[in-house]
Amino acid sequence: MRLFVGLGNPGAKYAGNRHNIGFMALDRIAADHGFSPWRKAYQGLVSEGRLGLEKVVLLKPETFMNLSGQSVQAAVTFYKLALNEVTVFHDELDLAPGKLRVKMGGGHAGHNGLRSIHQHLGEAYGRVRLGIGHPGHKDAVAGYVLHDFGKADQDWLEDLLRGISEGAEALAAGDGTKFMNAVSLRVAPPRSGGAQGGTTREAVAKDGGKAAPKAAAAPPAPAEEARSPMQKLLDKFRSP
Repeated sequence: MRLFVGLGNPGAKYAGNRHNIGFMALDRIAADHGFSPWRKAYQGLVSEGRLGLEKVVLLKPETFMNLSGQSVQAAVTFYKLALNEVTVFHDELDLAPGKLRVKMGGGHAGHNGLRSIHQHLGEAYGRVRLGIGHPGHKDAVAGYVLHDFGKADQDWLEDLLRGISEGAEALAAGDGTKFMNAVSLRVAPPRSGGAQGGTTREAVAKDGGKAAPKAAAAPPAPAEEARSPMQKLLDKFRSP
């Protein structure tokens, strides 16, 4: 059994915030994989289902971010889980938007949700770090994470959430590499048109946009002589 925890703040006011990307990831998994309707439990919202062979419980704490550990501890205690069966999805300032990393254990790096979980359970749980980028200065962080994703973010955010959903079965099975590959295929799909012998857009771009040189034109066929037979005969008798 696995417990997937998404970090965020409850309520419509915060629903679109960068800080709530953990909630967004779990919502996408629940919707795409036919999980049960969300219900209140363990000081949060819970949805249950299966990913491959694994039973998975999804938990969105409703304690607000800095008290997330209370909710996670309640669920871990009820299901009698080991910490390596817990994976927390959270926003990550130190990763570029759309980037994702899987990690087991380690520090909380100042993230209030992780800090609370550390205080209640320790640090030996899994994390899925969801890159949202950094505003550039530490004084701007609070306003940045509590601000909604912009229109310019929607494409990469959709690709990221879709990749997370498609790779969720691998993550539940403990295959972090396969999970990250599934996300990568959505966020950074392979380039097309790379067959040998063909001309790709990339090749044209590398050539500065210049078209391939055209083949030299064949010389024109020699025109037939315009002299009449009588002129040809007279020419034979002319002196050089």
